[in-house]
Amino acid sequence: MIEVASLTKHYGSRTAVSDLTFTVRPGRVTGFLGPNGAGKSTTMRMILGLDRPTRGTATVTGRRCADFADPLREVGALLDAGAIHGGRTARNHLLQLAQSNRLTAARVDEVLGLVGLAAAANHRVKGFSLGMRQRLGIAAALLGDPPVLILDEPVNGLDPEGIHWIRHLLRDLAEEGRTVLVSSHLMSEMALSADHLIVIGKGRLLADMPMAAFVDRYSRQAVRVATPHPADLEPLLKGADLEYEVVESAPDRGVFQVRDARAATIGDLAAGAGVPLHELFTQRASLEDAYLTLTADSTEYRTGADAQRPRDGA
Repeated sequence: MIEVASLTKHYGSRTAVSDLTFTVRPGRVTGFLGPNGAGKSTTMRMILGLDRPTRGTATVTGRRCADFADPLREVGALLDAGAIHGGRTARNHLLQLAQSNRLTAARVDEVLGLVGLAAAANHRVKGFSLGMRQRLGIAAALLGDPPVLILDEPVNGLDPEGIHWIRHLLRDLAEEGRTVLVSSHLMSEMALSADHLIVIGKGRLLADMPMAAFVDRYSRQAVRVATPHPADLEPLLKGADLEYEVVESAPDRGVFQVRDARAATIGDLAAGAGVPLHELFTQRASLEDAYLTLTADSTEYRTGADAQRPRDGA
């Protein structure tokens, strides 16, 4: 497991991480989410022993990463795919890492094939695309066949085939019983990959719960209903004290989005009044909606109209 306890990091007067406590368990993909500047990268660096905490502890399988004799055999990490010497070939880059951790050249060739870089093994990294560098970084993380993996934005720069591949790779690794922690801003992909979520904002823990529970808790369900007689349906919605908004409006077609309601309730209302319906279905709440709701007050960098919009509670 990855265990973080009261982890805190100050940079002068600025607090990057504040009293952070969570556990990342094996056998599932744990998504690590938060706005830019939330402290995700700092937290991962402290877990890996690259930054020293001001206070608190971060351990992997019960030990500090700094104490591992062969760290690649214990934890694999991808933090910055660009942090590779451009003059080296892909194979030589991995071979140097392998030799430093008593791993074989055969394992280097194995992971190059696994990530799809076998044909580019002897090409210099400076000629690699961003996606190829990502694949090489993932190969380095997998090199020691570690029980724990920490990946920061692993799909960045990958093409659709690569994204599909990494998604299934993460799930396969978790199903093997490994501990997998993945940071990403790509909500649609995280919704397909992660079983559990840890969300932080301004260095503090905001949520630590299963994916389904997170979406249910921090998003609102809605029912979409369309009718050729909107003037007859709208009074029914008002009379039932249902919260709704008009999505489309025309004399012969109206589309409503009804919040926090059941499709059966609306269907019964319409049937009782003889109002025909052309659409009636529950819109599935999204991870993105839930995430934006939770982090609305924790987003440090806001753009456009959002920067002028008052936050909840402000």
